[in-house]
Amino acid sequence: MQESAADAHLVAAMAGGDQGAIEALYDRHAGLMMGVALRMLKERSLAEDLVHDVFLEAWRAADSFDGERGSVKTWLMVRLRSRALDRLRSASVTRRVDTGGERLPEPEQAPHIDTGGLDRERVRDALLQLPEAQRAVVELAYYRGLSSTEVAQVLGLPVGTVKSRTAAAFRVLRATLGEAA
Repeated sequence: MQESAADAHLVAAMAGGDQGAIEALYDRHAGLMMGVALRMLKERSLAEDLVHDVFLEAWRAADSFDGERGSVKTWLMVRLRSRALDRLRSASVTRRVDTGGERLPEPEQAPHIDTGGLDRERVRDALLQLPEAQRAVVELAYYRGLSSTEVAQVLGLPVGTVKSRTAAAFRVLRATLGEAA
């Protein structure tokens, strides 16, 4: 059974109340999710809590998963990123956006998330195909977890320009990566 089909089967089993299914899904994706959460929140305990909360949310919302809209991995990662950004923006977490004059890392040097080797290489290659202006907004938003407004501040651009570049970058990434984008 293909990985995404196996994941979809696990989510369907979760919707039916199968606790073993969530354990299996956790075993498959918690490492990747923890890496992203840690990169975004910068604190292990916060990252662990976030991953736990996302899996609880996935358990409760398993019946709302729609395989036509994307893979289970994407469904989980979108939830994780969204909740991480919520936490970063909450009053309990203060954050400064300061690049200190630091240049953005090139994709070869960008922090890598272990997605199973082939996926990581495909994403890295796809990022390399983007024009620098588009790659910069994607890296700030997804590797550093910044909002469009924060990206605009860091790059000294209007928010509309950031959003346009992000949309253009995603069109290229979707074409390059297919379903994975």
